[in-house]
Amino acid sequence: MQVTVETTGNLERRMTVAVPADRLEKEFVARLRRLSQTARFPGFRPGKAPIKMVEAQYGGKVLEEVADDLIRSTFYEAVVEKGMRPAGGPNIQPKHIGRGQDFEYTATFEIYPEVTRLEIKGCRIDRPVVMVTDADIDRTIDTLRQQRVSWQPVERVAIKGDQVIIDFEGSIDGVPFDGGSAKDFPLVLGNNVLIAGFEEGLIGAKAGEKRDLDLAFPEDYRNAKLAGKSTKFSVAVKQVNIPVLPEANEDFAKAMGVVDGKIETLRAEVRANLEREMTDRLRRDLREQVFKLLVDVNTFEIPKALETAEIERLIQMTRANFEAQGMPGTRVPTEPGLYAEQARGRAKLGLILAELVKAKGLQADAAKMRARVELLAGSYENPQEFVSWYYAKPERLAEIESQVLEDEAIDLLLKDADVADKPMSFQELMKPAPGRA
Repeated sequence: MQVTVETTGNLERRMTVAVPADRLEKEFVARLRRLSQTARFPGFRPGKAPIKMVEAQYGGKVLEEVADDLIRSTFYEAVVEKGMRPAGGPNIQPKHIGRGQDFEYTATFEIYPEVTRLEIKGCRIDRPVVMVTDADIDRTIDTLRQQRVSWQPVERVAIKGDQVIIDFEGSIDGVPFDGGSAKDFPLVLGNNVLIAGFEEGLIGAKAGEKRDLDLAFPEDYRNAKLAGKSTKFSVAVKQVNIPVLPEANEDFAKAMGVVDGKIETLRAEVRANLEREMTDRLRRDLREQVFKLLVDVNTFEIPKALETAEIERLIQMTRANFEAQGMPGTRVPTEPGLYAEQARGRAKLGLILAELVKAKGLQADAAKMRARVELLAGSYENPQEFVSWYYAKPERLAEIESQVLEDEAIDLLLKDADVADKPMSFQELMKPAPGRA
């Protein structure tokens, strides 16, 4: 077998393979003989028809099948011989197929790029140093109290943060529109639930008062029939309520699932939850910094096949996120250009990490995998049941194994990086910011 390779692009290769005529002939004759054992012809018992008759009837089809099989087998023989790693399937162009002739075809494909750097030596990494404080716990308990707020009527004008109970009806050019009215509608002023100006227009209103609000729907309003149109809402304020937060006492603690009702126990559980969140965020922060640097120091090109596959994965992930939030997946944009840059970054990182794991012989430590599962289990009512479920089927641990391998890679990369501790508060750590997910 003769193999020649041309470089037609940074990653693209055109390989020409010539299969000797005797190999083609051997495969053809063997397949034809197998077929003759089962082929049926009038006047002959199965398997007794002359081989020439079988060839005349099926020779063309058998030759094509033999060519297909030879392409599959010799393509991988050829790339191994030339030390190439194809990225994605090849585009095969067979030349003329004929008995007694060498069989030749060309295969055009991309190869995996060479990863040039598997370290971030000298690169700057800011490592957050954070502690969960009593103030963080107080803040979280206040949030829990606000989630269980009750409302008490008052005889005064409504201010921001109050709840008003209203009847309202909207109209456009004096004509009511579908979905524009409600009775006994509870509205917390300042939550920006309704269109701009609605809640602001009720500040200072009292129970029993009626107000007319001249407003406009935004240009990008979800109902296209109303988008950008002027409207009038007639609003009757029936009641003004103030928020009443529950006391942080035994009843509140039990309502939060604390069996003994002790605030100290609740605070301990809140601390444990915040520390789990902190640990996860710290890991993600370091991960993002390290992996971004690793991608930046490598400048190789990404095979189109990998980019296309990654774009499709991103579209599927976005669709799943939409559906998880109750939105139709059909609303997800599918224009590949919207995902291309992110797809290239993800594909590039995947190639680098795979090479790093291979080159350094990294393995996911079983004890670290167990610790990661137990950390996840801590937020469930029955942690041991969660752990048992994970370990019931090995394939469920694939994601955990990937995370632990990532951690091993990060620890290895950090040894050569310029790491500086950066003290910050829990609130600063958890706050969304540029460069931090």
